Amino acid sequence: MATPKTDLEKRKQISVRGIAQVENVANVKKTFNRHLHYTLVKDRNVSTPRDYYFALAHTVRDHLTSRWIRTQQHYYEKDPKRVYYLSLEYYMGRSLTNTMINLGIQSACDEALYQLGLDIEELESLEEDAGLGNGGLGRLAACFLDSMATLRMAAYGYGIRYEYGIFAQKIRNGEQVEEPDDWLRFGNPWEKGRPEYMVPVNFYGRVEDTPQGKKWLDTQIVFAMPYDNPIPGYQNNVVNTMRLWSAKSPNNFNLRFFNDGDYIQAVLDRNFAENISRVLYPNDNFFEGKELRLKQEYFMVAATLQDIIRRFKSSKFGSRDQVRTSFDSFPDKVAIQLNDTHPSLAIPELMRILIDIEGLTWASAWDVCVKTCAYTNHTVLPEALERWPTSMLEHILPRHLQIIYEINHLHLQEVSRRWPGDMDRIRRMSLVEEHGEKRVNMAHLCIVGSHAVNGVAAIHSEIIKRDLFKDFYEMTPEKFQNKTNGITPRRWLLLCNPALADVIAEKIGEEWVVHLDQLTKLKELAKDSGFVRAVQTAKQENKLRLAKQLEQEYGVTVNPSSMFDIQVKRIHEYKRQLLNCLHIITLYNRIKANPGGNFVPRTVMIGGKAAPGYHTAKQIIRLICAVGRVVNNDPIVGDKLKVIYLENYRVTLAEKIIPAADLSQQISTAGTEASGTGNMKFMLNGALTIGTLDGANIEMMEEMGKDNIFIFGMTVDEVEELKRKGYNAYDYYNQLPELRQCIDQIQSGFFSPNNPDQFKDLVNVLMHHDRFFLFADYESYIKCQDEVGKLYEKPADWTSKAIMNIASSGKFSSDRTISEYGREIWGVEPSWEKLPAPHEPRETENEEESK
Repeated sequence: MATPKTDLEKRKQISVRGIAQVENVANVKKTFNRHLHYTLVKDRNVSTPRDYYFALAHTVRDHLTSRWIRTQQHYYEKDPKRVYYLSLEYYMGRSLTNTMINLGIQSACDEALYQLGLDIEELESLEEDAGLGNGGLGRLAACFLDSMATLRMAAYGYGIRYEYGIFAQKIRNGEQVEEPDDWLRFGNPWEKGRPEYMVPVNFYGRVEDTPQGKKWLDTQIVFAMPYDNPIPGYQNNVVNTMRLWSAKSPNNFNLRFFNDGDYIQAVLDRNFAENISRVLYPNDNFFEGKELRLKQEYFMVAATLQDIIRRFKSSKFGSRDQVRTSFDSFPDKVAIQLNDTHPSLAIPELMRILIDIEGLTWASAWDVCVKTCAYTNHTVLPEALERWPTSMLEHILPRHLQIIYEINHLHLQEVSRRWPGDMDRIRRMSLVEEHGEKRVNMAHLCIVGSHAVNGVAAIHSEIIKRDLFKDFYEMTPEKFQNKTNGITPRRWLLLCNPALADVIAEKIGEEWVVHLDQLTKLKELAKDSGFVRAVQTAKQENKLRLAKQLEQEYGVTVNPSSMFDIQVKRIHEYKRQLLNCLHIITLYNRIKANPGGNFVPRTVMIGGKAAPGYHTAKQIIRLICAVGRVVNNDPIVGDKLKVIYLENYRVTLAEKIIPAADLSQQISTAGTEASGTGNMKFMLNGALTIGTLDGANIEMMEEMGKDNIFIFGMTVDEVEELKRKGYNAYDYYNQLPELRQCIDQIQSGFFSPNNPDQFKDLVNVLMHHDRFFLFADYESYIKCQDEVGKLYEKPADWTSKAIMNIASSGKFSSDRTISEYGREIWGVEPSWEKLPAPHEPRETENEEESK
């Protein structure tokens, strides 16, 4: 188990736990010093803390390397079916601690650095977050990679090595300011560049009919350079690969500039090609077609498919000796999972390769494509679905547009055959939308070109069948599945909450780390006074640690015995941070009206980033900060209520906040949140949830029982009924005095006295254009929050319910999710067997290696 770093006694005893441990510590010290001298060219006199971090990272990577090579050798020899997870986002966070835990060397590294007089926590804090994602979708991809390695699947994550990840958020004068996230400025010790596998990617050009078929000519070439990142499984000696592509300009310069004698301009123009992998697009859940984004999507899938086919051809099954490879076995050896529509161009690109380059017939190529590809949908918001203008596709990817048109033609022929004369259905199911600007609906392309389509929570999967993709479900119901999301327990309990992890391990052992359903054994301890106290102690330790950090960073003194009421996620109207804000204002008004009343102290923390161009989301941040200024500086309120906006919310901050949370807010309008994974992280760490019957909240309630979660608000059906009959915000404004008071205060400038009109546009949204029905759920939400307060006054009862949450978390392991993907979509069986360790004999004597 991970040793709590605050427990110095345990730490000092590590070195006497056996000869092997002592040797391991000595080896870590020796390797650390070697890297400090020979890798970083420093000694202890001139080394900085960052040098020590890099020396430790290289030391840990040394333990990875032989396992990494052996894993790839094993895959080459056994030639299993390989899974390729294609995602434009991977929100990895930091790698050092996670790698030490998964390799089982955290204690040895901790003790080695202690003996060297260094603080491992300080070094860990110097690692830059790999923020190559916006939120849930990218973090899910990271959890999935961890589970695929832990389940010993031959899996590869493919994406883009963005030079700048999700922007760093600063809150200045109560407003979000974006700063570039230059996460690579000090280098990345975890990656290994692979220039030998660099591949060309084509853009623009024209298509010509030739006797040999279609030819894509006169293209502009950008090279894709792969960088490999190791993904270790949990203590099973498996290390998989995440391969991220970086754009590189071709070496030959534009001759036009040479002819003009402008050598400098020829060199400078190389930057245009390399801009493709420069920056991650911030996700605002509103699709807006941009040429650079389309280039990023195609760049990733084009490079990845070349790599997949190269690996297939070089495998034993790929028949390297034949003049032409047979692709009949391709779907038996390759599974491609499209993480949302961002990699959807993989479908026409695979068709292009198979037809134009490999010489397959259309029918054969299409059969291979559909059997190989599968698609995960992550959103039901119609404005978030990708629709690329045909004019842009024709300009950048002319051959692919031709292929999409042909796919659509054959698809609509089949629709017409099934539903003769139903022109409205044909229009709805077309991949090409004709109204307004002519566009390709990428979700429709993914459904038609895949053998499996899944939502990410039971209710979400039902909504896409019943509503979003109803026509497609009626045509091919066998394609549609549900795969409820999950989180990796390694990072989201073992790493981030060692105090609670130890309390659990003392009662039920450590098998839960890879079999999270073992946590159900804790249900019988929910009323055990000793266990309740132990869980309370772990929670209080985490709260004290966070309170200290908040005081240092925000200058706000937080009462650690107050309820830590937390909502952290991307700022978006559908996630309803505004509803949370209305509750804060309501509490404030109640305290002001009755200063001597009995109020449960609360510290409300809200964190998350708003997309830079999303005006309403940025206004929501301004309002929360403005309300916080008033509340936190009112002496009548004191420590009964504090409001903190958590700046620059990211994976590393989540690892500190989630273990300290008492209450988790998951309050989206029913039917809008596909699943959520933050809700699962809070549940696993013993926070109680207040939420709507939306996304995975429903399945969480089913696992833990209605008595252990706070549910409020409309159901999906009630939301639909309200839409049908018409929603009028004034009905609620006029009927609910506390709501009216809140809105009047916001409108009048009570929270923005220097600019009374600052929030009038927000009020206008709430009163006239609110698609997410905040007022309709306000009364139910406030009453539910009152129940939360009453329960918090009974610490033993609260903790018993928290234990029921922890004990019911087993379903929400990403190991379970990935096992389901493997068995039901990819045709790959998970395995809990370990590979031999580097010092053990190999399973086969053949030392041939394949990358």
